[in-house]
Amino acid sequence: MLKVDEIQNGVVIDHITAGTGLGLYHLLELEKLNGDASVALLQNVRSEKSGKKDIIKIEGDVSRLNFDILGYLDPQISITVIENGHITNKIRPQQPKRLVNIIKCTNPRCITAIEQDCDQIFALTPSGRYRCVYCEQEFKVKP
Repeated sequence: MLKVDEIQNGVVIDHITAGTGLGLYHLLELEKLNGDASVALLQNVRSEKSGKKDIIKIEGDVSRLNFDILGYLDPQISITVIENGHITNKIRPQQPKRLVNIIKCTNPRCITAIEQDCDQIFALTPSGRYRCVYCEQEFKVKP
């Protein structure tokens, strides 16, 4: 059986949809942590609730990470903050009200398609979908 030690200071990102942990690893840019932190990515771990799940454990300084994206990517995710070997906080990230440079507008007439340095900004609508703040194009997930 695989054994990964418990962490003393850091975070555990749990309940990640099975098979999506590596993509999340890259979106959070965990490879850029270098010597500041140790990262363990566990894939297809047995889970009583969902059958299988992925888990990311990060030991060390996580202050530079942007966890806002997690609420957008996977509403089932939970974040457990650990300090001195004890759980200090458990968070279920909410959908962020704005996404900046996370998704891209697909409207060819949008200013973001024309201007090179224009940020891709999407705002959350009351219906729970994201719309481009410039052209109002609704973001559609590609199948």
